[in-house]
Amino acid sequence: MKIIIDAMGGDYAPLEIVKGAVQSQKRWGAELILTGDAEAILRALESCGESTVPKGMEIVHTTQTVEMCDDPATVFRRKKDSSMGVALQLLHEGKGDAVVSAGSTGALLTGATLIVKRVRGIRRAAMAPVIPTSTGKAVLIDCGANAECTPEYLVQFAYLGSFYAKRVLGLEQPRVGLLNIGAEDSKGTALQKETLHWLRCADEEGHLHFIGNIEAKEAIKGGCDVIVSDGFSGNIMLKSMEGTGSLAGGAMKEIFKKNLLTKLAALLVMPGLQAFKDRLDPNKVGGTAFIGISKPVIKAHGSSNAEAIENAVGQAIRFAQSGLIADIEANVELMHVEKEEKEK
Repeated sequence: MKIIIDAMGGDYAPLEIVKGAVQSQKRWGAELILTGDAEAILRALESCGESTVPKGMEIVHTTQTVEMCDDPATVFRRKKDSSMGVALQLLHEGKGDAVVSAGSTGALLTGATLIVKRVRGIRRAAMAPVIPTSTGKAVLIDCGANAECTPEYLVQFAYLGSFYAKRVLGLEQPRVGLLNIGAEDSKGTALQKETLHWLRCADEEGHLHFIGNIEAKEAIKGGCDVIVSDGFSGNIMLKSMEGTGSLAGGAMKEIFKKNLLTKLAALLVMPGLQAFKDRLDPNKVGGTAFIGISKPVIKAHGSSNAEAIENAVGQAIRFAQSGLIADIEANVELMHVEKEEKEK
């Protein structure tokens, strides 16, 4: 297994990216290709205690970096030798099995779509983070890549998320729910109502295990395994969860600092609190998969440290080994609804 890492993407590149690469190689045993400024990467390796490039690691020198301020629509035409663009090109050419980058989300999604390409028949690639729930975890798809959607996009997201939950999370029959403002069939906009119809059809035909509309609060309680949403609503849900977790964490910290007794109580519950904190820590997850692209691409968060990169590489390996893309390719004909809509 060979993973390509954009060594120049992210707030702490290249040091934390390179450090994470070294750690991931020791942990996962994968071969690695690092794209970026070779001199900067070598200095970062020296800071990690590596006097030479480790065995199984290769550096592909590039002269440019995709910045957060760059326009995703034009950056790969203007910066043909960027670390991100070269990483995606290497993946497209089959010189690696997956790409990991902590760089600009918009640029990475655009580059993956233009360079690596979508699976034939997939209308839009989606971002699918795995979020914690009261009973375990769930796939949220989409969380921001597609703010405006059609019913067909959402139907495809349902299939993509279901295949991901099966192949990567190991769920036998993932429960698919459509994010809405209520569980009743009458709730939501025209988008949700029409999508509901097509997902019920998919369930009746045995292609999906669709449980109907689901509210955000029930989804967080573990009411389904795949939460289907347009990118606008999904992003609000994800950011609300992150903000609520931060708010709760800060409030609990203040409570436990109040006096000696509360400080003693904090010591007693600290293992449980740490375990809960870890479930919300993006560094423990590693990154978010772009599903619908013809080869695995993992977006690590912009402030990724070495631990995050190490976990993102592990996530990329699981994705590449899962058979998920073959599932999508074999079932893409089930995911179209436009022809049927026109014939209605």
